[in-house]
Amino acid sequence: MTNFQLLLIKSGYMKSLLLSLLLSTLLLSQPLEEFRAVKITDVDSYVMFCDANIAKAMDYLASINVNVILPVVWNGGYTNFPSETMESLFGTKINPKFTGRDPLKRLIIEAHKNGIEVLPWFEYGFAAWYSGGTPPFGGHILQKFPDWALRTQDGNICTKNGFDWMNAINPDVQDFINSLVEEVIINYDVDGVEFSDRIPALPIEGGYDSTTVAIYKAEHNDAAPPTDYTNAAWKRWRADKMNEWYVDVKNLVKDHDPNLFVSSSPSIYPWAYDNYLQDSKTWVDEDIVDHIIPQLYRYTFNEYLYELNIALSYVPVAKRDRFFSAILMNIGTGSNAYVMTPDYLKKAMKANRDRNVMGEAFFYYEGLRKNNDQLGDTLLATYYKDFALVPGRNGARRPKAYISDENREGNTISGNWEVFSGPGYGGSVYTLNDPDSFSSLTYHSKIKESAWYNVYFHNSPSFNFTDSARFVLKPESANPTEIIFDQSSNSNSGWTLVGTEYFDSSASFSVASLDNSYLSSGDILMADAIMLTVNRKLSPEVIMTGTNENETVIVPNAFEVYPCYPNPFNPSTTIKFYNDIQQNIKVEIYDILGRRIKTITDDFYSVGEQTIKFHSENLTSGIYVYVISTPAKQHSGKMLLMK
Repeated sequence: MTNFQLLLIKSGYMKSLLLSLLLSTLLLSQPLEEFRAVKITDVDSYVMFCDANIAKAMDYLASINVNVILPVVWNGGYTNFPSETMESLFGTKINPKFTGRDPLKRLIIEAHKNGIEVLPWFEYGFAAWYSGGTPPFGGHILQKFPDWALRTQDGNICTKNGFDWMNAINPDVQDFINSLVEEVIINYDVDGVEFSDRIPALPIEGGYDSTTVAIYKAEHNDAAPPTDYTNAAWKRWRADKMNEWYVDVKNLVKDHDPNLFVSSSPSIYPWAYDNYLQDSKTWVDEDIVDHIIPQLYRYTFNEYLYELNIALSYVPVAKRDRFFSAILMNIGTGSNAYVMTPDYLKKAMKANRDRNVMGEAFFYYEGLRKNNDQLGDTLLATYYKDFALVPGRNGARRPKAYISDENREGNTISGNWEVFSGPGYGGSVYTLNDPDSFSSLTYHSKIKESAWYNVYFHNSPSFNFTDSARFVLKPESANPTEIIFDQSSNSNSGWTLVGTEYFDSSASFSVASLDNSYLSSGDILMADAIMLTVNRKLSPEVIMTGTNENETVIVPNAFEVYPCYPNPFNPSTTIKFYNDIQQNIKVEIYDILGRRIKTITDDFYSVGEQTIKFHSENLTSGIYVYVISTPAKQHSGKMLLMK
């Protein structure tokens, strides 16, 4: 050490420098924590309408290091999940456009597979219907329960900006919304809930229905509410009633699981308070919400920056770690669509980080994929280039899934299995049609954290697959669990839950086995990948320190045709391809002599995985060729019809 260095130490300068370097090293060693959320809508979006699209979307979001999704579950007066409440009150269990499916269930499976948290988004909030301001008002909800309506002084249903409103102060309405929230947090392994600009909210013109008036009079010596709906005390009273509800619903969520987030993306304060009595400042001041994500939806960066600075001014410095910004990335379709520019995106992200705003929620997914993934690529190349944990978790609540493919090294296989190129998780599966000689496949995995795990099997159902596949969970343990699984049922498609087991990280043992014990003659047993995801309902307090990078996600970035399945087939098969851009696609069938038999489709297709059924009808057995034509290229494949 030189005399100059000794002098610096004596002066205290070197001590400060060493302390600064030490703190920098400690900070660099900590995992990055940022809230990176994307809203998944059911309007102007293709994601929720197909299981394959959901899988592709979640894989893509993981590939650009998004760690939270906010999928809409309450919109247009319907739920996007099967709801006993909705069925009992209105006779409609789920949004009619999702009849026969459960998109929320599939979103959760695919998101958790990728280590992405899920906060279901109650977008419609206390709105009952969108009439556009044209009678009849209220939709099916207020037609059934007119006393639920928010009413103006003239006694009419309160309609604002085209939305017809329920009364957020009415205890029956509050109980109705509470029941929907409770269904989600009880029936699904979610990571929280997300409310928006219509919940809790009440147009300032409303509050003159008999229920609200009666409550007000009971608290004001029988005095009627002010006729001036902008009266400051009248505004405060109505806002406080909704704040009381918000405390109740927060307690409902936290009593179920204190680890669940309660997040809000309100309209901008104080405008939202003056127009919708939405009191987000109090939500933050009184710790009602875990996250405040104001909708800073502006079309230019300068407008965004102005609103960001104002929004931050209402959040105390000590609570800035719960503040994230909601950014308008895309809205609309076609020539009228708005898509933010990469330059605006980078400036907004820099403005956030310069102000220690460590996260955002983007409205909405399609914006990331527009212009050949331009905005998604921009995020990955800049602010989202590194993986980040969700803040406030003390680790990874959702590490990526453990996935064990059927031919993974370390698995053990015995018997007369054959490799079949089909729609398996890795592009192929094992098949077996021998019921006499015992055959099995045992899946092995090393679990990093002891916890309860859901065990899923990747199933591609076919009419000739067995309905009696025998799974044994923890086959080498003292108390194995036997499960009989139907591989032929269309309801068991994609990642399908086999069972739930506790796995100990101190042991490296077989996770599950699949065998032909119950295989009938003429049926086929199929082996594909299995997947383990942590079950947070059963292991709410387990700290997951790892992120489990054993799974490589492959997202197609070009047009890709998959083998049709089943093949051979009778009477129908499925032709599947991934469409990388919006374009017209024609699918035709030819016989072996080159004669065109049929045109199955000649239509415009959006981006994503597409499936098309081909029915053989009156065709004879033989080899046929399917030809898929895009404006740029033709793709073809063979298939064998066996009658």
